[in-house]
Amino acid sequence: MKKIYTAALVGCGRIGFSLGFDKKREQPASHTMALKKNKRIKLVAGCDTDPVKLESWKRFVRCDKIYTDVSDMLRSCKTDIIAVAVNEEFHLSVTLDVIRSRPRLVILEKPVALNTGDAKKIYRTAKEFNVPVLVNHERRFALDYSAAANYLSEIGDIQSIRGVLCSGLRVYSPEDEKTGAYSLLHDGTHLIDIILYFLEKLSGKEKKWLLYRPSLSGVYYDMEKPVVVRNLCANYKTDVCPDVSVTISGRSKFFAFEVEITGTQGRICIGNGYMHFYKSRQSKLYTGFYSLEEDRFVRRPKRTLYFSNMVQNAVDFLDGKAPLGSSLEDGINVMAVIDEIKEGLKKENGTLGN
Repeated sequence: MKKIYTAALVGCGRIGFSLGFDKKREQPASHTMALKKNKRIKLVAGCDTDPVKLESWKRFVRCDKIYTDVSDMLRSCKTDIIAVAVNEEFHLSVTLDVIRSRPRLVILEKPVALNTGDAKKIYRTAKEFNVPVLVNHERRFALDYSAAANYLSEIGDIQSIRGVLCSGLRVYSPEDEKTGAYSLLHDGTHLIDIILYFLEKLSGKEKKWLLYRPSLSGVYYDMEKPVVVRNLCANYKTDVCPDVSVTISGRSKFFAFEVEITGTQGRICIGNGYMHFYKSRQSKLYTGFYSLEEDRFVRRPKRTLYFSNMVQNAVDFLDGKAPLGSSLEDGINVMAVIDEIKEGLKKENGTLGN
C-alpha cells in the first residue's frame, strides 16, 4: 500500500484557500484544493491569524486541528508536508519556524521572500535542518509551458525572448518593499522565473542561467508620485540567447502575461489562456519568401494542471521518484534578478533610495 502523507497549511487566504472557489480559474487554484485533491495526501491541520478565514477553512476541509498561531501548530501537530501561503512580508519568519520543526518537505508559495538576503537566510536554515523546500513557481509544472519548452528545438537558433506583464499595480515603489505589494515582485516573480526556466532548457545543462546586469529602458514614473515606477523594461544578453527582455507595465487597464520566443525558424507565443507555435513555411503571400505559419498539430491542453502537478511533484519527491521541480535555488535566482533591477532603478533615480 502506498504511503499517505499528512499535510498542514499555514495561511488560509487567497492562494491558500479562497481562490479554489473562483469559477473562472482552472481548478485546483489554491493550496487547499490541490492538497485535498491528491489521493496520496491527507490535509490534517490549518493555521491563520484571521479566525474568520480559519473557521471557513475548517468547515470546508472538515478538520478540527486549527490554529491562529503557527508556533502552537508546530508544537502540537507533526506532519510530513507543511505548505506556507502567508503574505510576502511574513515569509521569512514563518518559513524559518516551519523549517526548524523539521517536516519532510516544505511547500513555499512564491516569491521565496521580500529580497535576496531573506531568501538566502531561508536557504541556509533549510540546509542546516536538512529540510527540502519546493517553491510554487506554478508555470514550471504547467503542461502548456512544458509543451513550449519541448518545442524550442523546432524553431531553430533562439534570437530573442521577450516577457511582458501588464496590470494596474505599480511596478515598484520603495515604500512597498516591506510588504511586497508591487508587480515586479508579485507577478514579476512568475515572469522572470519562467524566462529562467526556458534559458535552462536551452542550455541543455543543469547550470542555472541567471540574468545579469540589466540595461534598463522605458522607465516611466507616476506623475503625482515620482518615486512610483509605472513602467520598465530590463534588457539582457545571455550565453544562450543574445536578446532577452522583461517588460512590466503598472498602468494598464487589463492583466496580461506573455512570453514570446523567436527563433531562426519559428516562434512561440504563450500566455494566460493561449499558446501559439509557429514555423517557417513557404509563403502563401509572397513568391520566393518564407512566412510564419501556425503549427496546427499542436493544441493547448484543456487543463494545464499547474497546481495539481506541483503537489504531485511533492509526492513523487517524497517517494524518491523525482527531484523537486522548483527549488529554493530557483527562487533565489529570481530574487537576485529582481534585486538587480531595483538597484538599477535606484541608480537612475536617486530619490528611490531615500
